[in-house]
Amino acid sequence: MSAPASASPADSDLVRAARGLPVSRTPVWFMRQAGRSLPEYRELRAGTKMLDACQDPDLITEITLQPVRRHGVDAAIFFSDIVLPLVVAGVDIEIKPGIGPVIADPVRSVADVDALPDLDPAQLGFLETAVRRLVGELGATPLIGFAGAPFTLATYLIEGGPSKEHARTKAFMYAEPEAWSRLLQKLSVSSSTFLRTQVDAGASAVQLFDSWAGVLSAVDYAERVLPHSRAVFDGLGGRDVPRIHFGVGTGELLPLIGDAGADVVGVDWRLPLDEAARRVGPGRSLQGNLDPAVLLADRETVDREVRRVVEQGKAARGHVFNLGHGVLPDTDPGVLTHVTELVHELTSA
Repeated sequence: MSAPASASPADSDLVRAARGLPVSRTPVWFMRQAGRSLPEYRELRAGTKMLDACQDPDLITEITLQPVRRHGVDAAIFFSDIVLPLVVAGVDIEIKPGIGPVIADPVRSVADVDALPDLDPAQLGFLETAVRRLVGELGATPLIGFAGAPFTLATYLIEGGPSKEHARTKAFMYAEPEAWSRLLQKLSVSSSTFLRTQVDAGASAVQLFDSWAGVLSAVDYAERVLPHSRAVFDGLGGRDVPRIHFGVGTGELLPLIGDAGADVVGVDWRLPLDEAARRVGPGRSLQGNLDPAVLLADRETVDREVRRVVEQGKAARGHVFNLGHGVLPDTDPGVLTHVTELVHELTSA
C-alpha cells in the first residue's frame, strides 16, 4: 500500500515514514547535506565564520536549500551547529577550522556549571525568521529542526573542545553527580527551547543529535543521560511533530535512545538495520545507515551497499534512508544525487 504524493510537509514521505505510515517511496536525506561537499556552499561561506553564518537568516536559508535543489532529497535539515544555543546564550566558543568547537573557559567545577548563562528565547529571532523563510520556500518538502543533545553539549563544555575519550566529561559525571545533573538540566532546557522555536515557526520534524553518547555504558546512559534527553523532547509539549534521535556508536544503546522519546531512532553504519529494528522494537521507525565512506568507492560498490541498506530497512516499522553519520568533505556531490535517485527507484510503488 502506498501513499499519494504529498501536498504538504505534514503528509510528506518523511513524516509518514517517521510515523510508520505507508509511503510512496522511501524518503532520503543526508546528515551534513547542507554544506562541506558542495562547491556552491563553500563559495557562499567564503570569508564568513561558521557561527556567524549560523546566525544570518539569509545564509541559513540559502545553505539549507542548496542540497534540496541539487540532490532532490525528501527533506531539508536546518543549517546550524550543535553548539549554537550556547554561543547565543553568551558562552565564548570558536569553531576552529580542522579542529571544531573550542571553549574559551571550559566547565571544570561546580561553580562553572552554576555560572553558565541561560538561553533566552528572545535571543532566537534570527532562528524564527530563517525557519519561516525556509518553510515558505520549501513548499511540500519538510524542514527538520536541529539541536544538540545535553550529553554531547556537555562534552564540548567540559573537554574544552572535541575529544576521543571524553575522559574529563566522564570523570566529572562520576565525581560530581549533583553538578552533572544540574548541567544537563540546563542544557536540556536550552536544546528544548531551540527546537521549540523551530517547530513553532514551521519545522515539520526535529532531530536531536547526541553525537558522542556511544562512549557511555548502557547503565550510565540510562541513569545519567536519558532523563535529560527525554526532557528535551518533553519540552516540545503537545507539538505533533516526529522526533528523530541520533548518536554515533550507539548500537548497545538503541532501545534506550528510543525510550528517550524518539519516533525515529538514527542508526550509524556499525549495525545492520534489520538487527537495529530487532533491538529497537516495532514501535519506532529507523533512520540510516549507509557508511559515509562508501560514497568514496566505485559506483558498483555504492549501488550494492545502497541496495543492502534499503533491503535491511524493510525490517523496520518505517525507514528514512540516510548515512550512518555526516557526508565526508571529499564526497562527490554527484554520488549523493545518484544515491537519492537510486533509493527512490528501488522503493517507488
